Amino acid sequence: MTDRTYRVAIIGLGRMGSTIDDEFPDRSPPYSVAASCQASDRLHVVAGADIDAAKRAAFSQRWGVDALYEDYVEMIRQEDPDMIAVCTRGHLHAEMAARSAQEGVGLIFCEKAIACSMLEADAILNAVRESGSLFNSGVLRRFDLRYHQARDLIRQGEIGEPKAAVHYAATNLLHGHIHSIDTLSFLLGDPKVESIWGELHSIDHRIPDNRLDEDPYGIFQLTFANGVTAASVPAGNWEFEVLGDRGSIRMLGNGTGLQLRKNDAGRARVASEVPVAPVTEHSATQFCLEDLVLAHEEGRPTLGPVEIAHHLTEVCLALAESHRQEKRINLPLENRSLYIFHR
Repeated sequence: MTDRTYRVAIIGLGRMGSTIDDEFPDRSPPYSVAASCQASDRLHVVAGADIDAAKRAAFSQRWGVDALYEDYVEMIRQEDPDMIAVCTRGHLHAEMAARSAQEGVGLIFCEKAIACSMLEADAILNAVRESGSLFNSGVLRRFDLRYHQARDLIRQGEIGEPKAAVHYAATNLLHGHIHSIDTLSFLLGDPKVESIWGELHSIDHRIPDNRLDEDPYGIFQLTFANGVTAASVPAGNWEFEVLGDRGSIRMLGNGTGLQLRKNDAGRARVASEVPVAPVTEHSATQFCLEDLVLAHEEGRPTLGPVEIAHHLTEVCLALAESHRQEKRINLPLENRSLYIFHR
């Protein structure tokens, strides 16, 4: 390992690229890519690209970056960054991530969801694999130490053998359920999803022209290859629960707390809460970006490699296909052209 600083270029100088921290004035760990790089000893933002001249000017003033471009490909070729962060609207993610890999960028962060169709997701997978680039996407609970603590407790057998998992909260498909399904997968050690049943809210089952121009809300029930079933409950705050044969773990209040409960010996159907150690406050975005650096230096996969991002995008789109066909869908998804626009 070295103490080398890595040069970062950001595509999309709006919310996730630059300004999202303004929405949380009382939050101390940095959230945006630019703020996370500023907090890191390993990352330095050297350039930015956006089609909006006003955003380019505001970014320059805020972060002191002078190398600003309208064309992101020109930026890559002129600045030769070590890392690209794709922070644009969702329908642009696939094209920009795949092109960044093709242009030889070695480290790629791509906001979620990575694609609007499996044709797009397949293109990213192929481009990243062919280039040898390392890849993480913006499913940030995967990079939150509180969720790491929960995953480790599950791995250590604290709740016995996992049997079921639940996500709580109503949410849309590619902006929301990509998070919910990714987090459930991460907590369980990323087993493959074998099949999924899903239903979208207030959407014609036919899905005219195999395309939706709005990201719909929906629910799911899926089965992992290890036999664990997972489901969404469209109510309450963002929480996750994994239930085993000897207890359960629940992430409370969008990850602000962790509840570990173990079955009481000798008392059927009764469980008691067990204290867990507190977790140090940190930036999941910074962790995600620095994981790309460490994976490169250590010669290992990232925590969110392109294969996992591709697979879980497929799961989300299979949810919509299940709704369209009104039946459970086995993976891989045959309908590669089903398209769902998301911002």
